[in-house]
Amino acid sequence: MHETGIENYYAIRDGKKLYYGYTTGTCAAAAAKAAAHMLATGQTVPYVDILTPKGIPLNLEVLEPSVDGNHARCAIRKFSGDDPDVTDGILVYADVTAEKTPGVTVDGGEGVGRVTKPGLKQAVGEAAINPVPLRMIREEVEHVAEDYGIAGVRVVISIPAGVELAKRTFNPRLGIVGGISVLGTSGIVEPMSEAALVESIGLELRQKYALGCRRIIVSPGNYGADFIRTLVHVEETELVKCSNFIGQTIDMAVSAGYTELLFVSHIGKFIKLTGGIMNTHSREADARAELMAACALRAGADADTARRLLECITTDEMLEVLRAAGLLEKAMEIAGQRIDYYLNWRAKGQITIGAAVFSNETGMLCTTGPAEQWIEELRAAERGTDTEI
Repeated sequence: MHETGIENYYAIRDGKKLYYGYTTGTCAAAAAKAAAHMLATGQTVPYVDILTPKGIPLNLEVLEPSVDGNHARCAIRKFSGDDPDVTDGILVYADVTAEKTPGVTVDGGEGVGRVTKPGLKQAVGEAAINPVPLRMIREEVEHVAEDYGIAGVRVVISIPAGVELAKRTFNPRLGIVGGISVLGTSGIVEPMSEAALVESIGLELRQKYALGCRRIIVSPGNYGADFIRTLVHVEETELVKCSNFIGQTIDMAVSAGYTELLFVSHIGKFIKLTGGIMNTHSREADARAELMAACALRAGADADTARRLLECITTDEMLEVLRAAGLLEKAMEIAGQRIDYYLNWRAKGQITIGAAVFSNETGMLCTTGPAEQWIEELRAAERGTDTEI
């Protein structure tokens, strides 16, 4: 059996080896590189080397290779490792054609979605190929074109299975029609056992409690961790990342013995809490626009503003609609009230909870419970002074 190199990378979860995979973006870039080589040499290639953004080198089998004059085509099979992924095993094709116009152009073909609504990283009308995969494709093909003196190249990425797979994703809701997105920021799929991930969060909470921490700061991911550090110095011993598992993290913090819990989250995650959604993964629930519209209506928005919110794709767009309507501050105040209600409903009085909710563009949007006081206390401790609230 051909070794790609990915079999050497794995994570240990629950004492088991869970193997890495590689993304649709890596497959697209590898297929494009192989097809470009075939176009340049007039000969098919059995394998292609590619270095992922994570720094993991891969040697992937080239499937269905063909070359005819100024056109070459091949496919790479997606491998998701031990991560549950609907795209595992699908074929990602690249068609590469020599062009008279200099440079490398990249587009999507069958099964690659096309953007129909504003607010995404791609403009309306463009293929749903995310920035990192797009850069990988261009760079790989540019290198081949330069080596062989090819002036211009057109690359079309297609994923025939993506037409049906898209129906099982949120792409139609996001205004991406006709297929799936070509994704991947690291080029690698890291395995995630949900039960193992939740247990690892619980283990980290217990360890930090054992080290003397009684007020824990929790963020869903890097955005929250980075944001709190713009406000105050935070030690690693004070911070835990909880991914999408808000409710379970509260339960585990209570079980570990904490007395105070401060969430720091981007509004894109925590707007879902205004509806009591305690697992913020998109496959569990989205409803961001609906819940933002509900907060806006409570703040006095008219029907037209609510409709515009429902048409938005990203929470940043929604915030701009609220700002234009003069409702941002009031709507965020109401969102904070709903977040506070559901956090404390889950905690059932067993722990004191606060939340700081922000956006990257606006900064702090709202705080709940004692969050503002706690942040000021941390600032005062950093200054070495007492604080008066």
